[in-house]
Amino acid sequence: MTTFNFIKIIKNRLIRLVWFLFLILNNPTHSEIQKILIKNCYDGDTCTSLSGEKIRLACIDTPELKGKRSESEKALLARNYLNKFVKNQKITIKRITTDSYGRTVAELYKDKKNIQKHLVDIGLAEIYEKYAHQCEWTKNYLKEKI
Repeated sequence: MTTFNFIKIIKNRLIRLVWFLFLILNNPTHSEIQKILIKNCYDGDTCTSLSGEKIRLACIDTPELKGKRSESEKALLARNYLNKFVKNQKITIKRITTDSYGRTVAELYKDKKNIQKHLVDIGLAEIYEKYAHQCEWTKNYLKEKI
């Protein structure tokens, strides 16, 4: 084997290794799931972690606290329930993207229970159809509507 062939083989293996690492590190199931501590929830679909990260709960919408479309009674119910459920708790976060306000859009889990799905199931949130594609669990709910 010549030195040239040896270098070529090593180069090809390094390229494969780099691609493999790139795919692994960019896979949300490996790099985007971690535990965080929730400091507080501003409303039924927005929380802040202890580190200050603003988190928009993916794929759901809850009533607004303020503004023209506010439904303060329902909004307070959703917010208060969410705070009782996650405030000062270690939560698993699966980051999806960042929204136009700079918030992390993510799915949250408590003891392997999807918090967004739970809020929909108990009637405190609705599926946000525009962004439902971001969460696998919404597919069954949207099929039922058709």
